[in-house]
Amino acid sequence: MKHSRNAKLDRTLGFWTLLFCGIGAILGAGIYVLLGKAAGIGGNAVWMSFGIAAFLAILTGLSYAELVSMFPRSSAEYGYTKRAFGKRIGFVIGLLIILASIVSAAAVAIGFGGYFSALFNIPIIPAAILLIILLSGVLVYGIKESAILAILFTLIEIAGLLIVIVIGFPQIGSVDYFEIPSSGFTSIFAAASLIFFAYLGFEEMSRLGEESKNPRKTLPKALIISIIISTILYMLVAVTAVSVVSWQSLAVSNAPLADVVATVLGSNAFMLIAVIALFATANTVLFIMLAGSRIMYGMSSEKVLPKKLCCLIKTRKTPLYAIILTMIFTIGFTLIGNLETVASLTDFAVFAVFMAVNATLITLRYKMPGAKRPFKTPLNIGRFPVLPLLGLIASFFMLLHLDIVIVFYGIGLILLFFASHEIYERVR
Repeated sequence: MKHSRNAKLDRTLGFWTLLFCGIGAILGAGIYVLLGKAAGIGGNAVWMSFGIAAFLAILTGLSYAELVSMFPRSSAEYGYTKRAFGKRIGFVIGLLIILASIVSAAAVAIGFGGYFSALFNIPIIPAAILLIILLSGVLVYGIKESAILAILFTLIEIAGLLIVIVIGFPQIGSVDYFEIPSSGFTSIFAAASLIFFAYLGFEEMSRLGEESKNPRKTLPKALIISIIISTILYMLVAVTAVSVVSWQSLAVSNAPLADVVATVLGSNAFMLIAVIALFATANTVLFIMLAGSRIMYGMSSEKVLPKKLCCLIKTRKTPLYAIILTMIFTIGFTLIGNLETVASLTDFAVFAVFMAVNATLITLRYKMPGAKRPFKTPLNIGRFPVLPLLGLIASFFMLLHLDIVIVFYGIGLILLFFASHEIYERVR
């Protein structure tokens, strides 16, 4: 298998492919689990929580859209923050993204293993590892083939949500959609804080800049529209779900959407939702591993990670070593089995990165005022962009909702990455 450091990634992803990839990355597996817990906090008004979470997501999404229109490269967050704050900050942000990608992929792969085990009585960890290996093979084979598989899985995911919407539609109007638990309106924001995790995934699109056709225009558009479409689906699912099953019942359910479908279609519907959840979790793992391997490739091409990671297979134009390393580390974290504490660190990493991305956009408005911006975040006062400031504040607000122990671990991790940068600069 011939490799080359001079070859370039294959530009095959058009607008519609990017849009479906974005929707698939956002929908993921979160809605299949989070709805019940969120309904327990927000009651019948949980649909409002989805709207608030969408608003918080779109604030940072707009920042990503402007930055990717300026610098459509695989290095994404590393490249953005390096230009604003220097290589050290960029290096730390890049490693946070890589860590978050690997741990998230492992956690969702274990979720896939759980569904697979329930359906076929196969142990969870072997099923998860098999999925990671198979999807890595797809990523090595080609970006076009990976995108086709992602689109197929996304259509199945959307079909699952549409089933919930369609069967619940006749029940719309049967409950008070402003009924909130006794904690009052603050519970709407508490539920939104939880639901925000169901919107994560849009940021991963920024790493496909070198594989997209006309990325300065198509990527920002696909990113924003994917958040809007996902929000519409989420809010419709929320409204129809509480119309069929009480929010009190959803709150104690381990499979809330399956309960909604089973209430109307019978117990066999559990099997249907479980199969759809297999595709949802597999799609999430595929896209996370794709995005994780691409930022490795991008940072390697900018000479801050080992050179081997930016070697491409000449015939397939895919970064073999970056994909293999992503696969190995993902399998390694999967073998841990219980990822609860480690996975919480990914939440810290994501919010820290979101803060950095919003701060980067504000800084670059002054540092690079003349740079071309095919997409520009709306609502500005002179050069100052208002929405990224709100996005920075919102990300910090979300970070404060994490367990204090996780925050301390996260700060320790950042210090470790700073030290790693200094060591790497001296030995390379």
